[in-house]
Parts: sequence; C-alpha cells; structure tokens
Amino acid sequence: MSKSIELKTPEHRYSSFKHGVYACEYHVIWCTKYRRDVLSPDIQDRLKALILQQQEVYDYVVRAVETMPNHVHVLMSVPPTVSVTSVIGKIKGFTSKTIREEYPAMQKRLPTLWTRSKFVASTGGVTLDVLKAYIENQKGQ
Repeated sequence: MSKSIELKTPEHRYSSFKHGVYACEYHVIWCTKYRRDVLSPDIQDRLKALILQQQEVYDYVVRAVETMPNHVHVLMSVPPTVSVTSVIGKIKGFTSKTIREEYPAMQKRLPTLWTRSKFVASTGGVTLDVLKAYIENQKGQ
C-alpha cells in the first residue's frame, strides 16, 4: 500500500512505497458500451462514490473524477509496482457489476456497461524535451 506525501508545490504530489518514491499520474477515460448515454445523474453520483470507495482496495489514489452520460474521466495516481491497465480493469469490473445490480434496468439496456477499451495518458509537470535535456546534462553538473 502506498501513502501520499505532500510537497511544497501543490500541483505535484509524491507517494511512497517500501523502496521508493513516485509520482505516476494518469488521465484515464473509458466509455459505456456502444457509447450509449445511460449514465443518469443518479448513476453518475453512485459511480463516482464507487470509484472513490475502491482506492485502498486496488491501490490507487483519485486526484479528480468526472462522469458524463456516456464516459468517465479519472485523474489517478498508481504505484509503479502496479499495472495501470489492471487497476482500470478492476475498477470497470467492480463498477459494472455493482451498478448493474443496483440499477436492474441497466441489464436490459446493455449487454455490459463498459467497452473493453480505454484511454490512458501519463501526466507530468515538464515536457519530454525538458527531461531529455536534464538527463543529457547530468554529466556536466
């Protein structure tokens, strides 16, 4: 299990695990099956609560979450010891099962709640060019 460490700059949060410190932040998006507008405001609220509820269980930290009628955006921190895609798969599986149990009409509308696909982008405070220049200039220090 990781723990969050607050740093001086509010836009950067570092976490630690047994043998290191990390800042692995990801913007993740996934859609409803067939991109159907099935996430009512009530379901969206429940979905957000479920995503927040599972943070400790699946070892991730939500920085921000927003839902739309047909897709979900999550900004999350995931330790480098854990696969981002496995965390997303667990979240999607748990939320699909729970939402479909709590809202039986969903079972009639779609064969499954989510598509198999997802969008994942790592986030960072600097560009790749800045990091490359930093690394290349290390011997000159």
